[in-house]
Formats: sequence, structure tokens, C-alpha cells
Amino acid sequence: MSVYLNGRFQPLAEATIPVLDRGFVFGDGVYELVPVYSRKPFRLDAHLTRLQHSLDGIRLSNPHTPTQWRDLIQHLIAEQDFDDQSVYIQVTRGTAPRDHAFPVGVPPTVFMFAQALVTATPAQKAVGVCAVSAVDNRWLRCDIKAISLLPNILLRQQATDAGCAETVMFRDGFLTEGAASNIFVVKDGVLLTPPSSNLMLTGVTHDVVLELAATLGVPVEIRAIAEAEVRRADELWMTSSTKEIMPIVMLDGAPVGGGAPGPLAQKFDAAYAAFKREVMRA
Repeated sequence: MSVYLNGRFQPLAEATIPVLDRGFVFGDGVYELVPVYSRKPFRLDAHLTRLQHSLDGIRLSNPHTPTQWRDLIQHLIAEQDFDDQSVYIQVTRGTAPRDHAFPVGVPPTVFMFAQALVTATPAQKAVGVCAVSAVDNRWLRCDIKAISLLPNILLRQQATDAGCAETVMFRDGFLTEGAASNIFVVKDGVLLTPPSSNLMLTGVTHDVVLELAATLGVPVEIRAIAEAEVRRADELWMTSSTKEIMPIVMLDGAPVGGGAPGPLAQKFDAAYAAFKREVMRA
């Protein structure tokens, strides 16, 4: 596997960083994930805009222009042996003696690698998954894709320990998101999702679902969603680039709706498959 590190494309086994890199000692950095279909990065400009937002959020200058990022990403994609990829981009504040204050005149560390994009199978979507719930105890800037993901890891592990696929999070009694996904609620034929804010990170698949809702004529409400509404939902979905639109059929051991993927989930999954075929791979 070929990766990119600080100006060089090289084999993964040869890529190293100093132990005093601030990403290693502090988690002082940000990341971005770009899904790639048939070697075509999906909505790359939107991802680069989100990367810029994260960099601005931690007061770190962008090391590349959008054109430079596009060229580097296309080069990385071409280096891989697989067509569908997930391109990971990480930028840290660089290497310096350990001190909380920002170092002066230190170049950032830029690292990128690609791995195969493996999505959920039709069989998995036909059955759905279970989830657990937890209090969202993360920091207040969840809109920044910070590499310090320990809270998300611990929350996601709660689901893994319970044999489930995701942890649905609530803050002050309202839905935020999943530990590694966005969450949609269906009630009485209406699709509900929380509004974008500093408390959550809206993903690419989330935005595609909203576009599909407009195409399919399904009403959408973007608003605060109380925990009680989630527990009374007719359908509950988790969405991400790998899970795509995945029905959650059990939450904390209780069935969601009828305890099986609902009709809107099946309708949106079919529309998403067509979108992927006709737009993402176009």
C-alpha cells in the first residue's frame, strides 16, 4: 500500500513520524475522510471545505491549496489496487518539544492513506442492526473532525460490548448523533434529523439522504428531537459512507417500530443504490 507523508508517496511500512509529533503526544490535529467510487472522489470540494473548517477550528494554517489537495488525492487514488476507496487525510501541528502552547515556525505533518471502501451488504440491510444509547459526553466542538477521538471510541465500544453496531447519543435529553454515524428518525411518514450545530458532524451520506427525500417527496423536519421521540420512532436509521442507510431495529433491547427494517428504509436504500450507480460512479 502506498501512502503520502510530508511530500512523499511511499510504502506504508516505510512511513514514520517523530515521537514528539503533536498529533501523537496531544492529539493536536484534524482529519477528513473522502469516499471514492470507481476511483472518483465523491464531492471532494465539500470535503476540502470541511477540512478547512476543522483547520480553522484549531487555528492551524492549511498546508495546501484546494488544487494541491486535489492533485495529491488523485495521485494517492491512482496508487492503490482497489477502485472503491476511503481516503484518510490527517494534518497535525507538527513536531516540537512537548508544551501545550502552539509552537512557532513548525511545519504541519500531512499524512494520507487509502483503504478499500467496504459497504454494508443487501443481506445486512435486510436484517438491520441493534444499537445502544448513551449520554453524549464529548466536548462542545464536535463539528471539528479532531483526531482525538477517544470519547467516540469509548462510546462505540459500549455498542460493541453489547453485540450491537452503534451507540445512539443524547445530550440534555435530545438526539445528537451516533458514535460514528448520523441518525435519522421516521415517525408517521416524516423523516426527522437534528439540525447541524457544534454538537454534531453531518456526513456526506446524511446530506445525500436529505437530497433523496426531496426527490422522493418525503417530508423532512430538521429540528431538535427529544429522546422520547427516538424511542417511539416507527423507524430509526444510522447513516455513514460504509453503513450507507442501515436500519436500527433494536435500541437498548427494545424493538424499533415493528422490530424489522421499515418501508421507508427500504425505499431510501433502493434510491441510494441508484444514486450511487448513476451519480457517485458517473
